[in-house]
Amino acid sequence: MAQRTAIIPAGAPAPVAPYSPGLACGGLLFVSGQLPVDPATGAFVEGDMAARTRQCLCNVQAVAKAAGADLDKVVKVTVFLTNLADFAAMNAAYGEFFAAPFPARSTIQVAALPLGSNIEIEAIIDLS
Repeated sequence: MAQRTAIIPAGAPAPVAPYSPGLACGGLLFVSGQLPVDPATGAFVEGDMAARTRQCLCNVQAVAKAAGADLDKVVKVTVFLTNLADFAAMNAAYGEFFAAPFPARSTIQVAALPLGSNIEIEAIIDLS
């Protein structure tokens, strides 16, 4: 079995359940779903969907950096939204963080997310 290493960065929100913010295994980093939580306050960021998307991605980036990577190594992103009407705002903010070649991405509407959030973002990152 491949070695698994938990990645628990100081600059990311504390998990709200029994999981690791990131898990490195087999040359990949699996970043757990990140909510729009400000790690300094532990509260959701104020603002619109764009602000919440940026915070989710900053939290993903904190996990990536703790594993020695950055967002330019992201290969797959999954975005969960409670309302697909927020897609355009999420997509515009998301585009601020990535350049071509863009990671593969899925965006899925869900009935609910933890803590009443309206967005959650997870990622898979190449560590090679």
